[in-house]
Amino acid sequence: MNASCLTIKELTDAVGGGLTPRMVRHYHQLGLLPQPVRSPSNYRLYTQKDVLRLQRIVALKQQGFQLNHIRNILEVEPEADTTVNLMGQLQQQYRAVMQQISQLRQTASALEGLLGRDRHCQIMQAEVLAQLKLLDVETQAGLGGLENLWSGLDAEIHTHSEAFSESLQRLLPDLSHRSEIEQHLISQLVLACGDVSLVSFVKLSRDAIAASRGALSASCQIVVDTQTVAAALDQTRLLHLGCHIETLIDNPHITTATEAELAFWQHREWRSKLQQVNQGCVLVVGYAPSVLIEICEAIANQKIQPALVIGMPIGFSHAPAAKRQLMQQGIPFITVEGTLGGGALAATALNALVESLIDKPDCHCYLKNIVDSAEC
Repeated sequence: MNASCLTIKELTDAVGGGLTPRMVRHYHQLGLLPQPVRSPSNYRLYTQKDVLRLQRIVALKQQGFQLNHIRNILEVEPEADTTVNLMGQLQQQYRAVMQQISQLRQTASALEGLLGRDRHCQIMQAEVLAQLKLLDVETQAGLGGLENLWSGLDAEIHTHSEAFSESLQRLLPDLSHRSEIEQHLISQLVLACGDVSLVSFVKLSRDAIAASRGALSASCQIVVDTQTVAAALDQTRLLHLGCHIETLIDNPHITTATEAELAFWQHREWRSKLQQVNQGCVLVVGYAPSVLIEICEAIANQKIQPALVIGMPIGFSHAPAAKRQLMQQGIPFITVEGTLGGGALAATALNALVESLIDKPDCHCYLKNIVDSAEC
């Protein structure tokens, strides 16, 4: 046996990442990994080249790529023309994935339409489930019967207001391993976007809840990227906590992620303003990825020291990268992985934290402050 070669067990140990011999054999069958040479005793023998290829496969898989996508990426040489071909292939695969997601979303919506019914609708829900088993959809009359079943369920919505919490209990995954405040935060985020799948993308550092409660209780400064985010904050509770809201991009005409991103790049004074935030503040980013990138750089360079960063900007390249940088800074954070995000989600996250500290005061004293600010 060649001393430089590895057995399949030695190979998996060298690569790591949870790789097993069974997975390696599966990759051989899929063509992801070339068939190895054999020893006189018929053992598979692997080289350092196989180790590097498997490390790439494991790394790409951990980033969310499917095995058929990984094969295409690894097979393409770095020349420009083949790179163009690869991009075309990946675009086709992306469209196919999005079509699958759309089909699954339709199925999820149908299930949510049944499972998400509150107790007032359960009698009709049980009737619908019983009739679905007997439904003959081979005929036009059968299809009409299906529409009648949904109409019967929908008729119940006129009898009472929707019980959001009750519906969510049937739809959310098991969150018992999370604290009560985290469960409430995640539930509020789901309600803000209407998508239960968001749960798997919400990421909190271990110290995020404790850090936020300490900062808010100490009347910390709240710094948001746009006025749209500021307008969505629970100003009643924040006022009673003594928290002052500061807006980085303080132009009321900027209301979209595109406008916020461009404005932040064009106006140096807003970038300088970020360097002057108070120590122990809470930073809330809901639109511009560049704001979150600038925050991460300032933290890394020890120019600012926030108590918490809520980073949920929108974007398809910069936003996911900025969120990854945030999670590597070693400071308390709350974010939503990938392209998902927005001002509503960012504001909802902060509001949920504030709500855990103080019941909403039965007054409108914050209105005077808003009027005074508008007159200035």
